[in-house]
Amino acid sequence: MLVLTGMQLNARTSLFNDDWRFLLSDDSIAPAAVDFNDKDWRTLSLPHDWSIEFAPAEENTSYGDGGYVPSGACWYRNNINVKPESLGNKHQLYFEGAYMKSDVYVNGQLAGTNPYGYSSFFVDITPFLKAGNNSVAVRVDNSMQRNCRWFTGAGIYRNVWLTETDKAHIANWGVQISTPDLNTAVVKTTLTNESESPRNLTVTTTIDGHKASTDCALNPGESKVVEQTIKVPDAKAWSTASPNLYNATVDVTEGGKTIDKAEEHFGFRTVEWSADGLKINGVPTLLNGGCVHHDNGILGAAAYPAAERRRVQMLKDAGFNAMRTSHNIPSPDFLDACDELGILVIDEAFDGWREKKKEHDYPEIFDANWQRDLDAMVLRDINHPSIICWSTGNEVIERDKIEVVKTARDLVARCRMLDPTRPVTSALANWGQDWRNYDPLAEAFDIVGYNYMMHMSEGDHERDPQRVIWQTESYPRDAYYNYSMSKKHPYILGDFVWTAIDYLGEAGIGRWYYEGETPDEPWIHPQWPAHAAYCGDIDLTGLRKPISHYRSMLWNEDGEHLYMAVREPNGYIGNIHTTMWSVWPTYESWTWPGHEGKDIDVEVYSHYPKVRLYLDDQLIGEKETDKMMATFTLPYQPGTLRAEGISNGQAAESVTLTTAGEAATLRLTADQVDDLAFVVIEVVDKDGNVVPLADNDLTVSVKGNVNFKALGNANIKDTDSYADTTHKAWKGRALAVAQSNGKKGNATVTVSAPGLKTQSLKLQFK
Repeated sequence: MLVLTGMQLNARTSLFNDDWRFLLSDDSIAPAAVDFNDKDWRTLSLPHDWSIEFAPAEENTSYGDGGYVPSGACWYRNNINVKPESLGNKHQLYFEGAYMKSDVYVNGQLAGTNPYGYSSFFVDITPFLKAGNNSVAVRVDNSMQRNCRWFTGAGIYRNVWLTETDKAHIANWGVQISTPDLNTAVVKTTLTNESESPRNLTVTTTIDGHKASTDCALNPGESKVVEQTIKVPDAKAWSTASPNLYNATVDVTEGGKTIDKAEEHFGFRTVEWSADGLKINGVPTLLNGGCVHHDNGILGAAAYPAAERRRVQMLKDAGFNAMRTSHNIPSPDFLDACDELGILVIDEAFDGWREKKKEHDYPEIFDANWQRDLDAMVLRDINHPSIICWSTGNEVIERDKIEVVKTARDLVARCRMLDPTRPVTSALANWGQDWRNYDPLAEAFDIVGYNYMMHMSEGDHERDPQRVIWQTESYPRDAYYNYSMSKKHPYILGDFVWTAIDYLGEAGIGRWYYEGETPDEPWIHPQWPAHAAYCGDIDLTGLRKPISHYRSMLWNEDGEHLYMAVREPNGYIGNIHTTMWSVWPTYESWTWPGHEGKDIDVEVYSHYPKVRLYLDDQLIGEKETDKMMATFTLPYQPGTLRAEGISNGQAAESVTLTTAGEAATLRLTADQVDDLAFVVIEVVDKDGNVVPLADNDLTVSVKGNVNFKALGNANIKDTDSYADTTHKAWKGRALAVAQSNGKKGNATVTVSAPGLKTQSLKLQFK
């Protein structure tokens, strides 16, 4: 229960995540009643994705698109206690996201709805409140399947807030900050007067000690925008290398008394784009980008702030400098992490417009809701310095019809009206039509997104020399081609691989398969038991795949310069086939029992002009690197491989791989981020080498001020529930997640496996 005792300075917003009661139920109305008995319901905290708590099953109607998880409707209930002195204020519930259709009831009355599961929304609950206890009931309905092409999650999967303000206040998402240069901030504050009398207000904005004050008179029912320009002469620019952030504090006073206050973080940065390239703060910038869906792997769609931050940190560590939020509005915490860590973002609203890709996807509600949802994206996210572009859609089905140009222009015009400082894009694709037919559609956008169409860019540039291009999706295997094209042509701003990190749903899209298994692409045949994609540079446990190291070396002169991996021999398990989004199965492993004496390929990725390869200190050979790679073929024998990067005839750096012995014990390593601990579990031999064929049954238990959250591996065909405390390792590895229970103190995570020594790891939460 949340208690409201009257508005206080710095307390206009309260997090409303705790003490919710939850039930899976198709009941359309009864749980909304004030006196409904929910004592037997489960008590939980938000964010919450109930669908990830179930094991995937082939009969579930979300199908492979949604990861084969169950779908349906559910209810959440909570209470707000309002003191009498608080009733004169305005109260709203702010939902960052609930999937899918949401109905919000207060004291049994419908207060608001939101049909789109990815957009944030406010519900004005002022008319429904009374002094004392007030019931809040939320029905979230994800039963209409299929409504998306990837895993969505289900329930209130992002934060909920309660806001309390004076009747005269700053509007929702009412502070907008732009930086026309690196020392100037233009702050536009929208004030609205919902009281019954005129109000004489003063707006004072402070940035790093620099202030501007403006008086504003408002009649009842009137709204006005107060624009202020503040110079910060010694401001430090925001960039991917130095993501410097500033706070703008906006105080609204009346007669010297503060009646509302807002604080927004932002960065001083400029964005310029043309056929001559992209410039951030005047510096030419090439985008090594990746597409991301919104889920957090084994945690499902729940947007825990710590999980969002860890995901962005992993992407940054993997060498990416840009993300595309395909194909939906992301969580605010994801964008906050991009701001803080220095990742550029294409913020994308929709997967489709008027013609469907799935039975119940966004086109069902497009005409009635596109402006509302587009506004929710732009107005909510406008102050994030990480965002360099708005995207209105992805591969819209109706792209070859002339009517689509009008739709595109409408969406672009709305974005430009709300934010004239950023470009607008959309991702285009071609499925057999004449690519030139899309020229009228492409002309609607400032930057044209090419999905898998980089090979058309040179001809398009000849036809339209002013067109600005980035490849908004690409196949992982085309890493070098996409890098070289972006380096060669300034009108290509960069590439966004599909995808940066593995995700749930779109089952099997990035898999390889063995002869005799289901062939072809996932939209042609069901891929059960696969329930996730495998096209990411990073897997579901956070491990970077070899393709990630290669891609990072291509795009980044700094960072790693040498890496070695081994290709799975064709026929070792079966004859290997790859799909369009897969790469050949390649591992950081020199453990291939049963393959002794047979040829095996070793790939060495290197910034050095030459590399040498040794097996047990015996020179195998020296090769020049071509396209930042050298490949050696040798008969497999257990031992230690060593690759050296050669500069000026000398070994400048080396990496090794050693054959693993029998599994002996477990190794636990914690990546602790705020209230979450991500515990990597590795099955190792007596010398500490990971045993890559280990698939031991692992059991996790927790003790102390901590709760178990999830356990899983990176195998997209493993259909055990991530909510179970027992799960198999895959290729010697798994991931467990534990969460603080909100109390300061010690905690312990213990992992056991039959025949192996049990290991424990101590954690301390602040």
